[in-house]
Amino acid sequence: MPREFSRSLRVGEQIRRELADLLRSEVKDPGMGLVTVGDVELSKDLSHARVYFTVLGDESAATATATALGRASGFLRRELGRRMRLRIVPELQFVFDDSELRGARVDELIEQARRKDRERGSED
Repeated sequence: MPREFSRSLRVGEQIRRELADLLRSEVKDPGMGLVTVGDVELSKDLSHARVYFTVLGDESAATATATALGRASGFLRRELGRRMRLRIVPELQFVFDDSELRGARVDELIEQARRKDRERGSED
């Protein structure tokens, strides 16, 4: 029977869970907001990880949190190595996931278009 998930997907999911736990319990940076780790994409050789995160707040909160995550990346990488016992612990690159903001913007534009259509319909 073939494997359902590749090794990089399984390791990425485990890294996501461990990072979420570490950020919740171990990282005490005052610049970090309420962070949610959304996804982790690993390179094929598992040496680089792109960690997508969201944060509660506006763009300034996202920028401050990205800076705080960059400062904590060495600590997080070391702790991942201890917890997961990987031979190669990937370099962590944190990327703000703005898909929720873009989705809200698209919803807003659709609602504006609907209002304009209703206004035009009542004028005719």
